[in-house]
Amino acid sequence: MNTTVTSVNDLDRLKTLHNGEKQQLTFSDAEFERRLKGLREIMAAKDMDAVILTSYQGIKYYSDFLFTYFGRSYALVVTQKNTTTVTANIDAGMPWRTSFGDNIVYTDWRRDNFYYGLQEALKRDGVKAKKIGIEDDTVPALIRERLQDAFPDATLEDVSQDAMRQRMIKSAEEIEVIKHGARIGDLGGEAIRQAIREGVMEYEVALAGTEAMTHEIAKTFPHREVRDTWVWFQSGINTDGAHNWATTRKLQKGDILSLNCFPMTSGYYTALERTLFLGEPDEESLRLWNINVEVHERGLELIKPGAVCKDIALELNEIYAGYGILPKRTFGYGHSFGVLSHYYGREAGLELREDIETVIEPGMVVSMEPMITIEDGQPGAGGYREHDILVVGEDSVENITKFPYGPEKNIIEA
Repeated sequence: MNTTVTSVNDLDRLKTLHNGEKQQLTFSDAEFERRLKGLREIMAAKDMDAVILTSYQGIKYYSDFLFTYFGRSYALVVTQKNTTTVTANIDAGMPWRTSFGDNIVYTDWRRDNFYYGLQEALKRDGVKAKKIGIEDDTVPALIRERLQDAFPDATLEDVSQDAMRQRMIKSAEEIEVIKHGARIGDLGGEAIRQAIREGVMEYEVALAGTEAMTHEIAKTFPHREVRDTWVWFQSGINTDGAHNWATTRKLQKGDILSLNCFPMTSGYYTALERTLFLGEPDEESLRLWNINVEVHERGLELIKPGAVCKDIALELNEIYAGYGILPKRTFGYGHSFGVLSHYYGREAGLELREDIETVIEPGMVVSMEPMITIEDGQPGAGGYREHDILVVGEDSVENITKFPYGPEKNIIEA
């Protein structure tokens, strides 16, 4: 029998690439089984035969695998029997090594091999799906259409909101990772503080913080890939937005500064954000800074079991309104932490905003981060922002951010 491959049409559509050995994951097998048990309970309640997760956060949370998109699709297929990542051939055996459960690799040799891989994952489990859960909050219309074409006899139903609510309550293992992240963020903040001086460029200061955090992440989590940690360091007018990237602007005496450290510990985002000044701030800048600190400190007091997200936002609004600067507020007062990044993940049900009615519960991890922006040319111009992370317990709340805030600590000598 001639088995010679003469064209790409003869190559396999799918592969098994158990290359090497399974690596140590971020969490224990018991933790992943706990998460999958919760998802399967959701599936049973909704009469779903399978769930196909395609988001960064969904795949990471239930399997520990964090993919790199680059124009190719990825998925985690969960049935009541098994869990299987479906990944691109370009990643070879890495997804299998770094994930919980089985893995199917699809190749580029034929169009729609990804969807063929999804079909194969269900076939291996003997599942003829009549209802499949998908993440409607992140699935584009074109991908949804192709998923429906791949499973013409199945109804596609959203599972994203239920999965999000599950992620909002953190386990002890998750909280331990988040605490390390907060500690590492504090180290990055100190590296930034040491790098601040007149004439240095924003991106140079940012690099100092990123390098310090990256080294500590590698030391703390040597068994996982090191990726995605970054710093937004802003000065002067560039402080007006919370998500402004570092530039080549040189620091000047009298500048308002924003320090923003984001260590990524195996897909788990944490943050440290602080207002600083290079040299003594003027009178109006100091007044505005102190107002924002007042709001921050009151917000820290309000986060507790039983508090309602919208009520916290409304009370803090009153403080700003009392000073006549409520319109200068720029975003919500805080949000949930966990599997999160600037390009994936968002537990939108746990944000401190006026339209969120979620009740804060033990096991939640929430930030307090008030911000106001005064436009260029106005007295005290710039963006003022503080940010702490709180772990909500049964009877107490722990602030895991230790870097100091406020004028007494964060005026840097010029």
